[in-house]
Amino acid sequence: MQLAAIVEALPLSFDQEAIPEIEVAGGYCSDLLSDVMAKAAAKSIWVTNQIHPNVIAVASLIDAAAVIIAGGIKPEEHTLNKSREVGIPLFATDLTAFEVVGRLYELGVRGIIRSA
Repeated sequence: MQLAAIVEALPLSFDQEAIPEIEVAGGYCSDLLSDVMAKAAAKSIWVTNQIHPNVIAVASLIDAAAVIIAGGIKPEEHTLNKSREVGIPLFATDLTAFEVVGRLYELGVRGIIRSA
């Protein structure tokens, strides 16, 4: 599924001009960075409540399609700057992580785990 279709379907805020054309392969939800590094597959959309710049470092490491910060939490300015710098789309939403994952699932995005 294209990232743009997800953005159109969910109430997400995005602070950049254009949404990149990215094919989302699946999804992953976790707030534990080491868990995401070990298990999230490339081109996954990652749902988290973490807001610090390490989120973007991990997203870049796993080649995430995008990051959604859930729960009405706003990312730190340094996190936003880092996302722009490395080209990882960073979204925020007032939906809870549970709601975001449910809606992604309804859209056809399935959880995938990196194979060892």
